[in-house]
Amino acid sequence: MPSQENEPLFTISVVAKRLGVHPQTLRKYEREGLLKPSRTEGNTRLYSESDLERLMVILRLNRELGVNLAGVEVILEMLGKMERIRGEIADKEREFNDILRYLFAEMAREYSGSGEKFKKALVKAPGRGLVKIERLDEADG
Repeated sequence: MPSQENEPLFTISVVAKRLGVHPQTLRKYEREGLLKPSRTEGNTRLYSESDLERLMVILRLNRELGVNLAGVEVILEMLGKMERIRGEIADKEREFNDILRYLFAEMAREYSGSGEKFKKALVKAPGRGLVKIERLDEADG
């Protein structure tokens, strides 16, 4: 099931009017591989909200910043790679946090009820990763 932002809703004429471009411009962008609208069974182009967002980026790069279409294509590819990398990093962070939660839960289970205080531990320090800390018990001085 497509997400709302990827749901094809708008015809080429609606998109052209909404963004102030000629339908031929949209067809050209599609031929160049910059846009990939969905198609109905009757072959009508339908654009989603995410297509419109991509189109606004294309128009800004091309019209406002003077980037040619080959440059726009390279920039869009780089933006796509950055998004994929961002997603991979977020996945790795989630995995790392899951491992830490597991380790701390295991440590708590191991030492619960034993009456011992943790004297040494690994903690996640912002910007430094895992750091070994030592804490003196009150009885140790």
